[in-house]
Amino acid sequence: MKTPSFLLLLLALFFVAPFGSLHAASPKRDDYVRRVETCEAILQEFMASPDHAIPREVLKHAKGLIIVNQFSAGFLFGVKDGWGVIMVRRADGSWSVPALLTAGEGSLGLQLGASANETIFVLNDESTPRLLFKGRFHIGADAKAVAGPKSAANEYTLADAIAQPILVYSKNRGLYAGAAFKAGYLSSNDQANHSLYSTQYSLPEILYSNWVTPAEEVRPLMNYVNSLTGGQ
Repeated sequence: MKTPSFLLLLLALFFVAPFGSLHAASPKRDDYVRRVETCEAILQEFMASPDHAIPREVLKHAKGLIIVNQFSAGFLFGVKDGWGVIMVRRADGSWSVPALLTAGEGSLGLQLGASANETIFVLNDESTPRLLFKGRFHIGADAKAVAGPKSAANEYTLADAIAQPILVYSKNRGLYAGAAFKAGYLSSNDQANHSLYSTQYSLPEILYSNWVTPAEEVRPLMNYVNSLTGGQ
């Protein structure tokens, strides 16, 4: 006997609704601070792991970093939701304050389970971060993305790697099955940035000007990135 379509719909709503409720409450500034702190912890965990560490030579050539934390959950139709931060290296060699991003991925197909996904994108040119100014930026579609090298010992390998617009370093926790279609994107979270920095400036000014004073809570991440990249 086939299960009626309306029953399938009810089941889908039953499983998906609890995850949707996680986003019902509007985040406060403290929530945005915790997101920045979580991104710093993610970067530290990557660098402390021999299996996931980003070579220092790769980081020294980086023009930008995006750190993303995502959560996947679904039944029949799943939605990956999450957030992250972006920092860019300015013309004088200094690093910008971290700007908050929204990270999402729609999935179509049979999916069961859940997974936390931590990813670091190393941006190797100055034009890639600016793609975020146009709205949603689709990793791999709007700019080529390849897996980053685990070792920078070979000069040819390093030169070839940093010639790519985006290097991807990722690790997954949990179980996630299915997904016939995925299209990941990143976009600026203006509401979060306005709250975190008490400013009405948008992403271009936050990243490329000196008009935004770094909040005390973001300085540990900025200092850590500087220590890794030889920045100012």
